[in-house]
Amino acid sequence: MRKLGAILALITAVGIINATSASAQTAADSSAIVATALDYIDGFYTSDAERMERALHPELAKRIVGDPAGPESRLQNMTAEQLVQATASRGAAGIPEDARREDVSILDIYNNMASVRIDAGLWIDYLHVARWNGEWKIVNVLWEMAPQD
Repeated sequence: MRKLGAILALITAVGIINATSASAQTAADSSAIVATALDYIDGFYTSDAERMERALHPELAKRIVGDPAGPESRLQNMTAEQLVQATASRGAAGIPEDARREDVSILDIYNNMASVRIDAGLWIDYLHVARWNGEWKIVNVLWEMAPQD
């Protein structure tokens, strides 16, 4: 009986320690993930290539499905380097201020990866974010234009 009590106490203690660690990690990670997403979208809006680059993994793949309803859908791709260059050269120059949004929602976090949605007003981005060398970086972006009212 003593052995069973000790085992139950140990399991309870480990559970409490794990729950406490997970909560602390989740809060810090959530904050860092949101900061990464904001570096991405605000970097684009302000043509701040350095901020954009800080958010991206060097092997980023950004994609949109071209002509999604057509008979021959295709993927249009952009690399991290292309996105940083586009940000530096024009960014959101043609997007009116009142059309710009930066609504960031973390959809899920699991250990060293997360899924994030950004409602940017004119388009929606879905991001896959990964912990890379201790920092959260955007690895994949799948995006689509938002319906306009």
